[in-house]
Amino acid sequence: MGNNIGEPWMWGAFITFVLVMLALDLFVFGGRKVHKVSVREAAAWSLAWVSLALAFNGLLWWYLSSTLGSEIANAKAVEFLTGYVIEKSLSVDNVFVFLMIFSAFHVAPEYQRRVLVYGVLGAIVLRAIMILAGAWVVREFHWVLYLFGIFLVITGIRMLVMAKKEPDLEKNPVLKFARRHLRILAGDHGEKFTVVKDGVRYFTPLFLVLILVEVSDVVFAVDSIPAIFAITTDPFIVFTSNIFAIMGLRALYFLLVDMADRFHLLKYGLAMVLTFIGTKMLIAPWYHVPTQASLALVVILIGASVVASLIATRSGKRVA
Repeated sequence: MGNNIGEPWMWGAFITFVLVMLALDLFVFGGRKVHKVSVREAAAWSLAWVSLALAFNGLLWWYLSSTLGSEIANAKAVEFLTGYVIEKSLSVDNVFVFLMIFSAFHVAPEYQRRVLVYGVLGAIVLRAIMILAGAWVVREFHWVLYLFGIFLVITGIRMLVMAKKEPDLEKNPVLKFARRHLRILAGDHGEKFTVVKDGVRYFTPLFLVLILVEVSDVVFAVDSIPAIFAITTDPFIVFTSNIFAIMGLRALYFLLVDMADRFHLLKYGLAMVLTFIGTKMLIAPWYHVPTQASLALVVILIGASVVASLIATRSGKRVA
């Protein structure tokens, strides 16, 4: 489980693939064009990213089965799929936070796309650093996994308790620091992050939104990266499954943004997932929960919370 199956050429090929896809998104498929992302466009991109993730997993299984044998190939394929499902599920919580940030700053839908483009770019760099650092720490100090476990259990319980409470952005220390130390020019400046007025460069409110989006991803990464280390300590599997989930985050946001209120019970499912994963890490010395069982339970918890949300809101009234 802890083997590193990522050869240098595999890392290089995957990073090249990510850079090519980002370039296509930015320069070919309308990424630089100001427009409101439709549900149809978001659904198409979401389907594309899920399909690419599954295709990657299939190719990885095929390569490993021909080089290391079917047993290792099967184990790594399940690890990737489980990690991807966990990261994809936890990224839904990002959607709720992004929606709250955009609503608080009254960001028009056509400008949200650019913020999320740069948000994804920043998230990829930050997660790469955190994953590689985490993999080194786990390899050198295996007991850190138990600290991860305790942290995830506490986070899961805290999420359950705080599920109904909306955070107050005005009290956010990062936002307070930025407003105190940066020249901010109020008003609508389109999708620009900086503007020049009377020969002086100012930051726009949209730049504050970008800062909050980046910071929120760091916060979520602190939850999600330890979670996937409960499934596998293989850096290549951790990195690839994480990045595939992040690459599809922007499309997921625009897919769910208009119906986010219908999934208000999903937070409880995510909280239970984190609590389960933390518990799995803590009981590892006495009992190893099979990866297939972890995958099944995660799917059941998320699926049940989605179904419960839809049932609770089917009459058009939200039931807490």
